[in-house]
Amino acid sequence: MAKILVIDDEKAIRNALRDILEHEKHTVEEAEDGAGGLDKAKKAKFDLVLCDIKMPKMDGLEFLHKITAHNDDLPVIMISGHGTIDTAVDALKKGAFDFIEKPPNISRILVSVRNALDRGDLVKETKVLRQKVGKVKGNGVQMIGESKALGVIRDMIEKVGPSDARVLITGGNGAGKEGVARLLHEKSQRAQAPFIEVNCAAIPGELIESELFGHIKGSFTSAIKDRKGKFELADGGTLFLDEIGDMSLAAQAKVLRALQESRITPVGGDKDITVNVRVIAATNKDLKKEIANGNFREDLFHRLSVIPIHVPSLNERTEDIPLLVEHFIAQVCTEQGIAPKEIADKAVKELQKLPWTGNVRELRNVIERLVILSGKEISEADVKAFAVPRA
Repeated sequence: MAKILVIDDEKAIRNALRDILEHEKHTVEEAEDGAGGLDKAKKAKFDLVLCDIKMPKMDGLEFLHKITAHNDDLPVIMISGHGTIDTAVDALKKGAFDFIEKPPNISRILVSVRNALDRGDLVKETKVLRQKVGKVKGNGVQMIGESKALGVIRDMIEKVGPSDARVLITGGNGAGKEGVARLLHEKSQRAQAPFIEVNCAAIPGELIESELFGHIKGSFTSAIKDRKGKFELADGGTLFLDEIGDMSLAAQAKVLRALQESRITPVGGDKDITVNVRVIAATNKDLKKEIANGNFREDLFHRLSVIPIHVPSLNERTEDIPLLVEHFIAQVCTEQGIAPKEIADKAVKELQKLPWTGNVRELRNVIERLVILSGKEISEADVKAFAVPRA
């Protein structure tokens, strides 16, 4: 049950509240004035505070002001024998969850306590959801590892991020190209503007132009209304063209024009739209070979690769695997609601021996599998049994 702090200078009231709350299986601690209560509330974690208003040293309203500044998620129920409407309104304005007059009615207290604790649970759940949404949106992207190769990339991000220079990110599937792109955006002057991603490999060739530049109603069979393209949606921000090596030559020509003139024309439209977009592109292909084979425009390549950044494969930085493993275990345990797990040193060394063709993404998937299938500690035997099956 909950841990509750009762603050009141009257011992009889403290005892009465303790009896009521302990009967409901809550854990109760006491303080006889606001100063003592504030000290306890800062040192220990409580789910709820019941606090008198008129007290020596520090009254309840001053306590309320200071504790909400320290922890605004902690619900506080104010209790007073000198209650007036003005006092109650003042307490609620300053952040109190509820106001109860003395002598406290048992039913009234229990209802208020239950509601306050339910509200606390909702606040915690909301924070978890926000963290998950943040991960989906890419907020708080991290580069895990201390290898020299990652150090070079971090330096590049610090230098290049604040500029508007176009960046071409190369590297294998799952190496972390999208993470680098998001970090560049977060370091830029455009960080508060949209970060729009387009996976060029996942969009059919006949739809890529509509996806990038938008279309006008009636411009093709399924165009039932006007639609903005990704360039327009990213206006003022960053457009990330992932797997640009898979883009059709026709779409490449229009992207080149957009980069040269900062203007786009929706499919079926006859009016240009001016856009202010920073373009970051990524590919797992050797674009110079694609140029030689006639699959990629050389002029677009030079437009995109003002700053080239290569993300090394995980096999090129195996010294980062222990830190990545530790990070992913903590992440997966939190997401799956599993108690934190340890991993044996021999298990980590075994992971470092494996050929990571899928790079960091593959390692993360393997760690999730190991966390779910292993016991309290992930052992070398677990790695040999569960990490090997790979396509």
